[in-house]
Amino acid sequence: MNHTSEPIRLTQYSHGAGCGCKISPAILDTILHSELPKGIFPQLLVGNESKDDAAVYEIGDGNCVVSTTDFFMPIVDDPGDFGAIASVNAISDIYAMGGKPMMAIAILGWPINKISSEVAREVLEGSRRVCADAGIPLAGGHSIDSPEPIFGLAVTGLVSKENLKRNDSACAGDHLYLTKKLGVGIVTTAQKKGIVSGEHLKVAVDSMLTLNKPGGHFGALPYISAMTDVTGFGLLGHLTEVCEGSGLSAEIHFEAVPKFEFLDSYLDQNSTPGGTQRNWDSYGHKVAGADEKTRKILADPQTSGGLLVCVKDGFTDAFEQEAKKIGLALTSFGRLIPKKETVVTVY
Repeated sequence: MNHTSEPIRLTQYSHGAGCGCKISPAILDTILHSELPKGIFPQLLVGNESKDDAAVYEIGDGNCVVSTTDFFMPIVDDPGDFGAIASVNAISDIYAMGGKPMMAIAILGWPINKISSEVAREVLEGSRRVCADAGIPLAGGHSIDSPEPIFGLAVTGLVSKENLKRNDSACAGDHLYLTKKLGVGIVTTAQKKGIVSGEHLKVAVDSMLTLNKPGGHFGALPYISAMTDVTGFGLLGHLTEVCEGSGLSAEIHFEAVPKFEFLDSYLDQNSTPGGTQRNWDSYGHKVAGADEKTRKILADPQTSGGLLVCVKDGFTDAFEQEAKKIGLALTSFGRLIPKKETVVTVY
C-alpha cells in the first residue's frame, strides 16, 4: 500500500492504463512486418510468426527456455498494487506456455521530476512480493527517466518440449475455458472516472493480482491442445489469434462467458476503455452475432487476465476435475469448429 506523505494517484500520470496501452492488433501487424530475410533458427520453436505469448527456444534433452517481456502504465493508483499487477501480468506469459518461471528482470520508466523515488520503490516492492509468490528472484533490471510511469518485467522460464502449449495448435471440437472473469478494463476505467465502488474495484484488483499458476499444471495435461492468456486484445482478440493460427473458427455463448456480474451499471455510464474500440476496429469484421453490450465486454482489454484453455472433445470432465483440484470451478463457454468465413460467432 502507499505509505508516502501524500496520497499518489498514479493513474493521473498516464494516458493509458495497463494492457489497454497495448498497440492494436492491426497496427501491430504493420509494425512487425519486415522485408528482411528471416534467419533460420531450428531451435526456435515459437517466435513472432504465431503471435504467441512468449518465445520458446529448445536447449536440448527435451527442455526449452521460455522468454517474455511485458510492461505498461498504471492501471491502479496504489504503487505497490501497480508493481504487483504488472508483475503478475508479465509472469503469466510463462504459465500460458505451460511452463514455470525461473527469474525476472525489472523494467522501470519513472518521471523523476513528478513523482518521488520513494513511490518507485513501492512499485518495486510490489513486484518483489509477486516474484516471491511465484518462487522466483527479481534478479536485476533497467530504469529510465520517462514522461509517464512505466513498469513491467522480462521473465525467463522453463518448459519441457512435450508440455509446451502454443496458441496455434488447437483442434476442431475443442471446448473453450477461461480461468478468470472478464471486465477488468471496464472497472478500472470506472476508477479513473471516479464512479467505481470500492467493493467492485477490490474484486477487479484481486483478480489482477492472482498469478496464473494453473498454467504450469495444465502444461502436463496432454488433452489440452492449445492455451494462451487473455490480455490487451480482449477475449475476442486472443480467441481470434487461436482460431487463425490453428485454421479454425469458434462458437461461443455469451451468457456462459465468465465475467463480473456488476458490469452493466458501468457500461450504462459509458465506462469503456479506449482500447475496446481499437480492438474492435482491428478484428470486428471477423466476428458475428455481437451486439454493442456483448462487444464492449468481449473486446474489453484485460490486464493480467485469465488463461484461455482449449480442451479436446471427450476430456471436459477430466479437465474440470483437474481444475477443481487446484481450486478452480470451470465450465466451458464455447467450442472450436472447422474453419468458416466468420472466425468467431457469438450466441
